[in-house]
Amino acid sequence: MVSFSSLFVAVAAVAGAYAAPANTTEGFELMARSGTPSSSGTNNGYFYSWWTDGAAQATYTNGGGGQYTINWSGSNGNLVGGKGWNPGSNSRSIRYSGTYKPNGNSYLAVYGWTRNPLIEYYVVESYGSFNPSSAAAKKGSVTCNGASYDILQTTRYNQPSIDGTKTFQQFWSVRNPKKAPGGSISGTVDVACHFNAWRNKGMNLGSSHNYQIVATEGYGSSGTSTITVS
Repeated sequence: MVSFSSLFVAVAAVAGAYAAPANTTEGFELMARSGTPSSSGTNNGYFYSWWTDGAAQATYTNGGGGQYTINWSGSNGNLVGGKGWNPGSNSRSIRYSGTYKPNGNSYLAVYGWTRNPLIEYYVVESYGSFNPSSAAAKKGSVTCNGASYDILQTTRYNQPSIDGTKTFQQFWSVRNPKKAPGGSISGTVDVACHFNAWRNKGMNLGSSHNYQIVATEGYGSSGTSTITVS
Protein backbone atom coordinates (compact mmCIF):
# COMPACT_ATOMS: atom_id res chain seq x y z
CA MET A 1 0.00 0.00 0.00
CA VAL A 2 0.93 3.62 -0.42
CA SER A 3 -0.36 6.84 1.09
CA PHE A 4 -3.45 8.29 -0.58
CA SER A 5 -5.93 11.14 -0.59
CA SER A 6 -8.94 8.85 -0.33
CA LEU A 7 -9.55 5.31 0.89
CA PHE A 8 -10.31 4.24 -2.65
CA VAL A 9 -6.74 4.85 -3.71
CA ALA A 10 -5.45 3.02 -0.66
CA VAL A 11 -7.57 -0.04 -1.25
CA ALA A 12 -6.51 -0.11 -4.87
CA ALA A 13 -2.88 -0.17 -3.87
CA VAL A 14 -3.19 -2.60 -0.98
CA ALA A 15 -4.09 -5.54 -3.16
CA GLY A 16 -0.77 -5.64 -4.89
CA ALA A 17 1.08 -4.84 -1.72
CA TYR A 18 -0.24 -7.84 0.12
CA ALA A 19 -0.79 -10.07 -2.88
CA ALA A 20 2.54 -11.85 -2.58
CA PRO A 21 4.00 -11.77 0.93
CA ALA A 22 6.16 -14.60 2.20
CA ASN A 23 4.30 -17.88 2.45
CA THR A 24 3.83 -19.73 5.72
CA THR A 25 1.85 -22.84 6.58
CA GLU A 26 -0.69 -24.16 9.10
CA GLY A 27 -0.78 -22.55 12.53
CA PHE A 28 0.42 -19.06 11.56
CA GLU A 29 0.75 -17.02 14.77
CA LEU A 30 3.74 -14.75 14.03
CA MET A 31 4.00 -11.59 16.07
CA ALA A 32 6.25 -8.56 15.75
CA ARG A 33 6.79 -5.48 17.82
CA SER A 34 4.38 -3.47 15.65
CA GLY A 35 1.97 -6.38 15.30
CA THR A 36 1.69 -9.41 13.05
CA PRO A 37 4.09 -9.49 10.07
CA SER A 38 2.71 -9.82 6.54
CA SER A 39 2.17 -13.38 5.40
CA SER A 40 -0.03 -15.71 3.37
CA GLY A 41 -0.62 -19.44 3.28
CA THR A 42 -3.12 -22.04 4.42
CA ASN A 43 -4.81 -22.49 7.76
CA ASN A 44 -7.43 -25.08 8.71
CA GLY A 45 -8.26 -25.76 5.09
CA TYR A 46 -8.55 -22.11 4.01
CA PHE A 47 -6.20 -19.76 2.20
CA TYR A 48 -5.36 -16.61 4.13
CA SER A 49 -3.60 -13.40 3.22
CA TRP A 50 -2.41 -10.68 5.60
CA TRP A 51 -0.56 -7.50 4.70
CA THR A 52 0.43 -4.50 6.80
CA ASP A 53 2.83 -1.65 6.18
CA GLY A 54 3.83 -1.79 9.86
CA ALA A 55 2.71 1.74 10.68
CA ALA A 56 -0.32 0.67 12.70
CA GLN A 57 -0.41 -1.48 15.79
CA ALA A 58 -2.15 -4.35 14.01
CA THR A 59 -2.54 -8.03 14.81
CA TYR A 60 -3.91 -10.79 12.63
CA THR A 61 -4.87 -14.16 14.12
CA ASN A 62 -6.18 -17.24 12.33
CA GLY A 63 -8.95 -19.00 14.22
CA GLY A 64 -10.59 -22.35 13.69
CA GLY A 65 -11.96 -23.20 10.26
CA GLY A 66 -12.61 -20.07 8.24
CA GLN A 67 -12.30 -17.63 11.14
CA TYR A 68 -9.83 -14.78 11.46
CA THR A 69 -9.49 -11.80 13.79
CA ILE A 70 -7.88 -8.43 13.07
CA ASN A 71 -7.32 -5.74 15.70
CA TRP A 72 -5.77 -2.43 14.71
CA SER A 73 -5.17 0.91 16.42
CA GLY A 74 -3.17 4.10 16.24
CA SER A 75 -4.94 5.64 13.23
CA ASN A 76 -1.84 5.04 11.12
CA GLY A 77 -0.85 2.93 8.14
CA ASN A 78 -2.50 0.43 5.84
CA LEU A 79 -3.53 -3.16 6.53
CA VAL A 80 -5.71 -5.83 5.02
CA GLY A 81 -6.30 -9.50 5.62
CA GLY A 82 -8.77 -12.31 5.43
CA LYS A 83 -9.55 -15.91 4.61
CA GLY A 84 -10.95 -17.67 1.58
CA TRP A 85 -9.66 -19.75 -1.29
CA ASN A 86 -6.86 -19.97 -3.81
CA PRO A 87 -7.76 -20.23 -6.60
CA GLY A 88 -11.02 -18.31 -6.63
CA SER A 89 -14.17 -19.37 -8.47
CA ASN A 90 -16.72 -17.93 -10.88
CA SER A 91 -19.60 -19.60 -9.07
CA ARG A 92 -18.86 -19.73 -5.34
CA SER A 93 -21.53 -18.77 -2.81
CA ILE A 94 -19.55 -17.16 0.02
CA ARG A 95 -20.99 -16.87 3.50
CA TYR A 96 -19.54 -14.67 6.22
CA SER A 97 -20.51 -13.85 9.80
CA GLY A 98 -19.01 -12.24 12.86
CA THR A 99 -18.37 -8.75 14.15
CA TYR A 100 -17.03 -5.75 12.24
CA LYS A 101 -16.30 -2.59 14.24
CA PRO A 102 -14.26 -0.02 12.29
CA ASN A 103 -13.52 3.50 13.46
CA GLY A 104 -12.64 5.46 10.32
CA ASN A 105 -11.61 4.21 6.89
CA SER A 106 -12.22 0.51 6.40
CA TYR A 107 -13.88 -2.07 4.13
CA LEU A 108 -15.36 -5.52 4.56
CA ALA A 109 -15.44 -7.12 1.11
CA VAL A 110 -15.09 -10.21 -1.01
CA TYR A 111 -11.79 -9.49 -2.69
CA GLY A 112 -9.73 -11.19 -5.37
CA TRP A 113 -7.64 -11.16 -8.54
CA THR A 114 -7.72 -12.74 -11.97
CA ARG A 115 -5.14 -13.03 -14.73
CA ASN A 116 -5.57 -12.94 -18.52
CA PRO A 117 -6.40 -10.13 -18.13
CA LEU A 118 -5.11 -8.90 -14.79
CA ILE A 119 -8.15 -7.67 -12.82
CA GLU A 120 -8.55 -6.70 -9.17
CA TYR A 121 -12.11 -6.95 -7.87
CA TYR A 122 -14.22 -6.12 -4.81
CA VAL A 123 -17.73 -6.89 -3.64
CA VAL A 124 -18.03 -4.44 -0.75
CA GLU A 125 -20.55 -5.42 1.91
CA SER A 126 -19.78 -2.74 4.48
CA TYR A 127 -17.39 0.14 5.02
CA GLY A 128 -16.45 2.80 7.51
CA SER A 129 -16.24 6.51 6.77
CA PHE A 130 -15.44 6.40 3.04
CA ASN A 131 -17.76 5.16 0.29
CA PRO A 132 -15.79 3.85 -2.73
CA SER A 133 -18.74 4.67 -4.97
CA SER A 134 -17.66 8.31 -4.75
CA ALA A 135 -14.27 7.62 -6.35
CA ALA A 136 -14.93 5.45 -9.43
CA ALA A 137 -17.00 5.51 -12.61
CA LYS A 138 -20.47 4.08 -12.06
CA LYS A 139 -21.48 1.59 -14.73
CA GLY A 140 -24.89 0.62 -13.40
CA SER A 141 -26.39 -1.45 -10.62
CA VAL A 142 -27.36 -5.04 -9.85
CA THR A 143 -29.52 -6.85 -7.30
CA CYS A 144 -27.85 -9.91 -5.75
CA ASN A 145 -29.10 -11.90 -2.77
CA GLY A 146 -31.92 -9.38 -2.34
CA ALA A 147 -29.61 -6.34 -2.04
CA SER A 148 -28.74 -3.55 -4.45
CA TYR A 149 -25.14 -2.88 -5.44
CA ASP A 150 -23.56 -0.07 -7.46
CA ILE A 151 -21.27 -1.35 -10.22
CA LEU A 152 -18.08 0.65 -10.67
CA GLN A 153 -14.89 0.48 -12.70
CA THR A 154 -11.58 2.29 -12.66
CA THR A 155 -8.03 1.91 -13.93
CA ARG A 156 -4.91 1.70 -11.81
CA TYR A 157 -1.76 2.88 -13.59
CA ASN A 158 1.63 1.41 -12.71
CA GLN A 159 0.55 0.14 -9.31
CA PRO A 160 1.52 -2.94 -7.28
CA SER A 161 -0.29 -6.13 -8.26
CA ILE A 162 0.03 -9.89 -7.92
CA ASP A 163 2.35 -9.68 -10.94
CA GLY A 164 4.46 -6.74 -9.83
CA THR A 165 3.98 -3.14 -10.92
CA LYS A 166 1.30 -3.13 -13.61
CA THR A 167 -1.56 -1.15 -15.10
CA PHE A 168 -4.85 -2.96 -14.55
CA GLN A 169 -8.61 -2.55 -14.16
CA GLN A 170 -10.52 -2.63 -10.89
CA PHE A 171 -14.11 -3.93 -10.82
CA TRP A 172 -16.40 -3.05 -7.92
CA SER A 173 -19.82 -3.93 -6.57
CA VAL A 174 -20.64 -1.72 -3.58
CA ARG A 175 -23.69 -2.59 -1.50
CA ASN A 176 -26.14 0.32 -1.38
CA PRO A 177 -27.06 0.84 1.37
CA LYS A 178 -24.13 -0.82 3.08
CA LYS A 179 -24.56 -3.29 5.90
CA ALA A 180 -24.25 -1.28 9.08
CA PRO A 181 -20.81 -1.58 10.69
CA GLY A 182 -20.24 -1.43 14.42
CA GLY A 183 -21.39 -4.85 15.59
CA SER A 184 -22.64 -8.20 14.39
CA ILE A 185 -22.62 -8.71 10.64
CA SER A 186 -23.42 -11.60 8.32
CA GLY A 187 -24.40 -12.28 4.75
CA THR A 188 -23.98 -14.28 1.57
CA VAL A 189 -22.25 -13.20 -1.63
CA ASP A 190 -23.00 -15.20 -4.78
CA VAL A 191 -20.05 -14.15 -6.87
CA ALA A 192 -21.68 -15.39 -10.10
CA CYS A 193 -24.39 -12.72 -9.76
CA HIS A 194 -21.79 -9.97 -9.62
CA PHE A 195 -19.50 -11.44 -12.24
CA ASN A 196 -22.39 -11.87 -14.69
CA ALA A 197 -23.55 -8.29 -14.06
CA TRP A 198 -20.04 -7.02 -14.69
CA ARG A 199 -19.79 -9.00 -17.91
CA ASN A 200 -23.10 -7.52 -19.07
CA LYS A 201 -21.49 -4.09 -18.63
CA GLY A 202 -18.46 -5.11 -20.71
CA MET A 203 -16.34 -5.73 -17.60
CA ASN A 204 -14.73 -9.11 -18.24
CA LEU A 205 -12.71 -10.88 -15.57
CA GLY A 206 -9.65 -12.87 -16.52
CA SER A 207 -9.70 -16.53 -17.50
CA SER A 208 -7.50 -17.59 -14.56
CA HIS A 209 -8.41 -16.93 -10.92
CA ASN A 210 -5.91 -16.15 -8.20
CA TYR A 211 -7.08 -15.91 -4.59
CA GLN A 212 -10.61 -14.97 -3.44
CA ILE A 213 -11.08 -13.97 0.21
CA VAL A 214 -13.39 -12.11 2.58
CA ALA A 215 -11.10 -9.27 3.57
CA THR A 216 -11.07 -6.63 6.27
CA GLU A 217 -9.10 -3.54 5.28
CA GLY A 218 -8.13 -0.40 7.19
CA TYR A 219 -6.26 2.80 6.49
CA GLY A 220 -5.44 5.50 9.03
CA SER A 221 -8.11 4.06 11.30
CA SER A 222 -8.71 1.67 14.16
CA GLY A 223 -11.07 -1.18 14.81
CA THR A 224 -11.66 -4.85 15.30
CA SER A 225 -13.03 -7.52 13.01
CA THR A 226 -13.70 -11.19 13.71
CA ILE A 227 -15.09 -12.90 10.63
CA THR A 228 -15.85 -16.53 9.81
CA VAL A 229 -15.86 -17.45 6.13
CA SER A 230 -17.47 -20.51 4.60
